[in-house]
Amino acid sequence: MTMHDERRRDAMMVRERADCVCDAAQLADIYDRMARDITEALAEANPVILCVMLGGLVPTAEITRRLDFPFEFDYLHATRYHGETQGGELVWKVSPGIDLADRDVLVIDDILDEGTTLEAILGALAAQGARRVRTAILLEKSHARRDPALTVDFVGTTVPDRYVFGAGMDYKGYFRQLPAVYAVADT
Repeated sequence: MTMHDERRRDAMMVRERADCVCDAAQLADIYDRMARDITEALAEANPVILCVMLGGLVPTAEITRRLDFPFEFDYLHATRYHGETQGGELVWKVSPGIDLADRDVLVIDDILDEGTTLEAILGALAAQGARRVRTAILLEKSHARRDPALTVDFVGTTVPDRYVFGAGMDYKGYFRQLPAVYAVADT
């Protein structure tokens, strides 16, 4: 059995034992609410919307398809997880290609855990001259490890302090496509 086969088998076993913490209907309601709030705040701002890859892909697609105002779209790729369940050193893979100078920017990502990645992204966008950067996060983990000064403008919902996957988030590279959010079972 190859390493990839073992990782796949492990992912399947984790999925079978996982707890659903946010089902597809709840997620649809969350995306609708977030889109309404974003529209109210940004419809007249001519914003640039940035997807944080890879986890932010599903939330960004779901939210932006609900927006009925003009915006420019781009992505960035900064990660600490590299297919693992523990974050490591931040790696920048792709910076935005659109000039952000004097622009209103909305960053959409999957989850806010400790905030290390988001803080680095916000610093980088400020250095690129963005006028104002707002953040939209599908899930916020419930714990006290994050710097309380780090705030998010649009939060979908709060989830327990467990490793979660689905709706764009993966378990060791698998199950980003799931239409609900699952938490790895406590062992």
